[in-house]
Amino acid sequence: MLKEFREFAMKGNVVDMAVGIIIGAAFGTIVSSLVKDVLMPPLGFVIGNVDFSNLYLKLGESGGEGAVVVRYGMFINSIIGFIIISFALFIIIKAVNKLRAKKEEAPVTTKDCPHCFTKIPVQATRCPNCTSQLG
Repeated sequence: MLKEFREFAMKGNVVDMAVGIIIGAAFGTIVSSLVKDVLMPPLGFVIGNVDFSNLYLKLGESGGEGAVVVRYGMFINSIIGFIIISFALFIIIKAVNKLRAKKEEAPVTTKDCPHCFTKIPVQATRCPNCTSQLG
């Protein structure tokens, strides 16, 4: 059973997925810092010294536990982080698809004979199968 588990864990897809998750988590922390430490301070300054992370709506008191609040500023920060991550993934996927399309573009070396519909070389002037003259 241990041998089967080791074989499963060492398959390419599982290892690739683990690497993707780890890199994704690291990317998430970078984006969180970008939003919180780089983008939000100037944005808050431009709209009047507003720190989004400090925006909240006080609903009431909760006994000795403190105030019950809805922290919508943190939600705004999360939305901005999501938009940045989504845009970055869009750019990455677009670049990967472009590279795949270039890789898949192989030169055309054959064509169909218009008379017998078999594959023949592009340079052929006569079909080797039906002997028809090609224009």
